[in-house]
Amino acid sequence: MKKIILFLIITITNILIVNAQMNNNFQTPYIGQHAPSFKAQTTKGSLNFPDDYFTKWKILFSHPADFTPVCSTELMALAEKQDNFKKLNTALVVISTDGLNSHIEWVKSLESISISGKEKIKINFPLISDANFEISKKYNLLRKDTMLTTDMRAVIIIDPNNKIRAMLIYPQNIGRNIDEIERVLIALQTADNNDVLTPANWKQGGDVLLPSPKTMEESDNLKAKNKSGYYNLNWYMWFRKL
Repeated sequence: MKKIILFLIITITNILIVNAQMNNNFQTPYIGQHAPSFKAQTTKGSLNFPDDYFTKWKILFSHPADFTPVCSTELMALAEKQDNFKKLNTALVVISTDGLNSHIEWVKSLESISISGKEKIKINFPLISDANFEISKKYNLLRKDTMLTTDMRAVIIIDPNNKIRAMLIYPQNIGRNIDEIERVLIALQTADNNDVLTPANWKQGGDVLLPSPKTMEESDNLKAKNKSGYYNLNWYMWFRKL
């Protein structure tokens, strides 16, 4: 009995030490930071990120484990939208700390499933194996709330200049909304292409906001120009139609 207790103490201590070392290596990415680069093996072969996606937007989609119910529905929903993201010049990349063989078997399983009579999906985006945690550490994806060495359920949107533009973190029991991720991407692209802001609940085709005038005088100048499609609700809140 004493040997068993001693074994458990040593095992738990080693786990705590490993996690402490991993936590010390965490780098918290932030919006505007250049996305950390990495090389990895995936279900689609080797990947050099982000260089392999030169001039494209990128979405890094992390999950805690293969063959989990919530993430399974998310990957299927992501695959249903993959052509939409392709049209938006965006590459999808999925990552977890599971091994490559597990990823391959999970993809095969997902591609054999039909939900609500829909056609079976084909997953055309790569799943990255990060069994040594190197990538997860770079993007601060490893969960700190448990002793498990699994990734958080995160979405990181990266622009063609390889800068992080948005980060979304989700709890383990709530599925991610792929439509919302697509909406955020379109909003970012719209803002960049037109030098505008997007208001609350904005959807593609909706009116956008202008950067706020710094003074009431600047606002009066905008009003004096009387540009078609421009209107304001107050001196600091100007809209325009695209």
